[in-house]
Amino acid sequence: MKNLLIVLGIIFLLILIEIIREITTFKVTHYEIVSGKLKKNMGEKKVAFISDLHNYSYGKDNGKLLKAIEREEPDIILSAGDLLVGDKNKSSETAEKFVASLASEFPVYCANGNHEQRMKEKPATYGEKYIQYKKELLKAGVHLLENDSVLLDWAGSKIRISGLEIPLRYYGKFTKEKLKIDEIESRLGKADEDIFEILLSHNPVHAETYAKWGADLTLSGHLHGGMVRIPFKRGVITPQACLFPKYSGGIYDVGKKKIVVSKGLGVHTIPIRLFDEAEVIILHVKGKG
Repeated sequence: MKNLLIVLGIIFLLILIEIIREITTFKVTHYEIVSGKLKKNMGEKKVAFISDLHNYSYGKDNGKLLKAIEREEPDIILSAGDLLVGDKNKSSETAEKFVASLASEFPVYCANGNHEQRMKEKPATYGEKYIQYKKELLKAGVHLLENDSVLLDWAGSKIRISGLEIPLRYYGKFTKEKLKIDEIESRLGKADEDIFEILLSHNPVHAETYAKWGADLTLSGHLHGGMVRIPFKRGVITPQACLFPKYSGGIYDVGKKKIVVSKGLGVHTIPIRLFDEAEVIILHVKGKG
């Protein structure tokens, strides 16, 4: 029995050390995105994708994170939201400063996650915190997409980047309500079959609906990789307290479309990561048309 307790103690200590390592470091993950909607002569566009920072800081003023992104020399930076924590008693200054630093060097397009969205939709609870946050981002030159889209031209290839905010009820605990295409079209209109549609939508649970709407590439976060991951498999639990989510972190085919789900950069409430490293994602986008 004594030997068993010693072994269990060592295992617990090793797990604790790994959790501490994973909540204080991050990695850079690379994925290739190839589409016939994009022209081959476009070459390669590098897209840095970040999500779920939750006011976390890697070094002073997020210097380590900023340098890691700078080394990749992306053409554009996209965010699926939750850069801050939706708490009336917590400052969003860390997120504001970091995004402003990015925007001073690169074009930055941000959608809101559920944390930003609830601050915006519930001013009686959060006061003017979202108004101030939005003001700082816009002042820094960030393109904030609140159920809005922008059109870009990459060497003759047409790109539309859209930021979607779905109703907050889809983020409720234990909820499995299915998102309808009408909910997307009422906010963004119909997708264009002639344009490469990039959709920033925080919650990946509705990946099939995003694809049916017409998103060629959906970028999501929210699930923090499942917090604890079965190695080489899927995450264990979602913020909605649902077990083994299908789209918890990685790149997935949804029919002929793709969704990339970030495992996020920060933590909140329950600061746990196990076999679930935080990440910056670099997308290597190429055409074959």
